[in-house]
Amino acid sequence: MPQSYAPPGQLWLLPQSAQEGLDLDHRQVIAVVERAYRALREQGSDNPVKTVIEGPGHRSLSYSMVARDAGSDTVCFKAVYEFDPRRSRDDYRFHSFVFLADDATGAPVALMDVVKLGPLRSSATTALFAREACPDARTALVVGTGVQARSALPMLVAALPDLERLQVFGTYPEGLRAVQDSVPGREVEIVKDLRQAAGEADVVVGAAGLSVTEEVRRDAMKPGSVAVLLGYGVDAEVCRGADYRIATDTAQMHATADDLRDENGELPPIDAQLPDILLGRAPARRTPDDVVFAYNSGMAVTDAALGRYMADLALAAGRGDKVDFW
Repeated sequence: MPQSYAPPGQLWLLPQSAQEGLDLDHRQVIAVVERAYRALREQGSDNPVKTVIEGPGHRSLSYSMVARDAGSDTVCFKAVYEFDPRRSRDDYRFHSFVFLADDATGAPVALMDVVKLGPLRSSATTALFAREACPDARTALVVGTGVQARSALPMLVAALPDLERLQVFGTYPEGLRAVQDSVPGREVEIVKDLRQAAGEADVVVGAAGLSVTEEVRRDAMKPGSVAVLLGYGVDAEVCRGADYRIATDTAQMHATADDLRDENGELPPIDAQLPDILLGRAPARRTPDDVVFAYNSGMAVTDAALGRYMADLALAAGRGDKVDFW
């Protein structure tokens, strides 16, 4: 561990402001996240299922995750608190952080805000799903205009450089402009007819929030396409009606995908998990015409790996503050 993370008794803080402007290359971010998934199978990383609690009347949502990334010898403790998660009271609040520790030396690395880290690792996972399930994709459609949606297209372009057509569907003008600006030098079309756009897209990304007004339906998707869900914007019938289903982790999906359950509370079976797909142990689809559904659930092992990578960049740039803590 570099001596300058923080001396004994101190903790290095990396707030959102200290992470702005870091020299983050999207291809490198994808590579870091991919190594973390591979390490789950090859190096014995650990990623227990998250613990979730919900306040009465959907007032709040809280969850915590812990993971150990063997590839970087980093342990990650992540905590998330959302107030008014369904945006029903017009009083939404989001607070989250990750605490990183070096598992080779036992020393703390940093306490980081996750406003930047979370969307980066999620969009990198989306890009990996798309690359594996639809490597010849030419058209990508993102449903949503929030933070997750704004990270999706630049990461997809990094993973699939032959993408020719980029599209976004949403209702907020400022968010639509932000998604358009997220890919400098590339045109991003704003679509009005979601059904038509979904029928032309090779990759559909559901990255909208709970306030989404319209979702992609199963019968709108063309053969050979893939729908990646990490928020909202892809209807549950796409999951149930897909020809092939993949997920980052089946157990994690069962803990977090209540919106996808049928009237009996059941989820359809998962055909393959992302770590196995990346290692060539399972296919990302069975046939070229399969409509593939991919469930992108956050995994703390990627927070550990990418958080350590970002912390090292911040350290080299002289970012953050060291405070007396212990």
